[in-house]
Amino acid sequence: MSIRGLKKKQPKTFKVKIITVDAEMEFSCEMKWKGKDLFDLVCRALGLRETWFFGLQYTIKGMSTWLKMDKKVLDQEIPKEDPISFHFLAKFYPEKVEEELLQEITQHLFFLQVKKQILDEEIYCSPEATVLLASYAVQAKYGDYDPNFHEPGFLAHDELLPKRVLRQYQLTAEMWEEKITAWYAEHRGIARDEAEMNYLKIAQDLEMYGVNYFPIAQNKNHTDLLLGVDAKGIHIYSINNRFSPNKSFEWSAIRNISYSEKELTIKPLDKKAEVFKFFSSQLKVNKLILQLCIGNHDLFMRRRKVDSIEIQQMKAQAREEKARKKMENQRLAREKQLREEAERAKEELERRLFQLEDEARQANEALLRSQEAAELLAEKAQIAEEEAKLLAQNAAEAEQERQRLEITALKTKEEKRLMEQKMREAELIAVKLVKESDRRAKEAEHLKQDLHEAREAERKAKQKLLDITRLNNPHMVKCPQYLSADTRDANFDKGSIKLDLKDIDLKRLSFEIERERLDYLEKSRKFEDRLKELKSEIYALKLEEKQSGLYS
Repeated sequence: MSIRGLKKKQPKTFKVKIITVDAEMEFSCEMKWKGKDLFDLVCRALGLRETWFFGLQYTIKGMSTWLKMDKKVLDQEIPKEDPISFHFLAKFYPEKVEEELLQEITQHLFFLQVKKQILDEEIYCSPEATVLLASYAVQAKYGDYDPNFHEPGFLAHDELLPKRVLRQYQLTAEMWEEKITAWYAEHRGIARDEAEMNYLKIAQDLEMYGVNYFPIAQNKNHTDLLLGVDAKGIHIYSINNRFSPNKSFEWSAIRNISYSEKELTIKPLDKKAEVFKFFSSQLKVNKLILQLCIGNHDLFMRRRKVDSIEIQQMKAQAREEKARKKMENQRLAREKQLREEAERAKEELERRLFQLEDEARQANEALLRSQEAAELLAEKAQIAEEEAKLLAQNAAEAEQERQRLEITALKTKEEKRLMEQKMREAELIAVKLVKESDRRAKEAEHLKQDLHEAREAERKAKQKLLDITRLNNPHMVKCPQYLSADTRDANFDKGSIKLDLKDIDLKRLSFEIERERLDYLEKSRKFEDRLKELKSEIYALKLEEKQSGLYS
């Protein structure tokens, strides 16, 4: 067989891109594949067994449509692109997520899709509920809260709250993170699948959960109503209120649903009840509504029947898996608890070791201080002993000094008495010397006066002698140059004799006065020296008396 023949036998393929909520996959599909063939391939790749909740959605001409399982992929009105893009999404929602979602992958896909719908505001959620749901989403992503690891700002890059809530409250990102972290810290010990299930259990109670809305009208001209299809039935809403339906048809109360062109008819089970008719904008919308109604009705009826063997096996496996995971989680929790206890014990031991080391260090320091204190005390004791000896010696010396001072005091008293007597004598001598000094001063004054008088008398005598000489020798007075030398000499000798006699008396008197003055000065000097000696002795006695008083 030629290579060309082999090429002809190889089936033709086309590429598709499957987009899940958190991943993308590409497959090569045969040209003859139906929608179910592609859907089963994707489910096998994901390991998904609960396939009845999901479908492949694509967008054509601005309208979202689900791929039909019983028709060829290429025969359907799909986008002309390469690869062809399909979104793998939940098409039908369970009534009770905890009972119906058996596989972990199913639960995880529902969690991601519902979370995206809440963040995109396709499902309305109150601000308080969004914070709680965000805390479960954080628990599912990050595990248990650890303040040492999950520091402030660790949620900065996560989208956890709808933009409507962020705009409604003027809070910073740090404040929102603090509110979410407060709830997140309380979910300690919850595994990822449990956190996701808790998220879905809260979300399934929201009014817009699992509802597909379509604009409809009661007549052909006006679109003033919304038709909602969910797991429980069909609901009619006003255009501005998607929370509270004006009218509802449960699946158990619907007998038939049919459409003709743009008109769709809902016939209740009760034949007496009014048949509800409405109009949609396009025929495709009616087909899509009917498709969703059939799928939800089938699931509604299946839930109320006995489970098939496949479902029973899946539930049994799910129970076993949950039991195994529970045991595993318990084991991990015990190990974690033991590890935490071991870490706490280690920290306690380290703290105790540090405390003991600190106490040992303090004890060593106290011992060193005690040794230093002991050495200091020994040194002080030695010094005190030496001081005691010195004090004893000083005491003995003081006693000897006291005895000496007592003797000295006795002597001092006698000396003091003698000194006082000497002082009195000195005072008497001083008085006498003062009197003598006054008397001598008076005598000196008299002598000076007598000397003055004698000199005055001498002057007068010389004058008188000169006058007499002039009277006796007038010619000599007039013509003294004519006198002979003998005559002048004789006359001069006579006068000289008289003058000499007078001078001798004056000299003698002056000599006596000078001698008495010198005697007086000598006595005064001796007396002053004696006074100084007496003062020195008195001062020394006073000092000894003061010192003896201090010693006493």
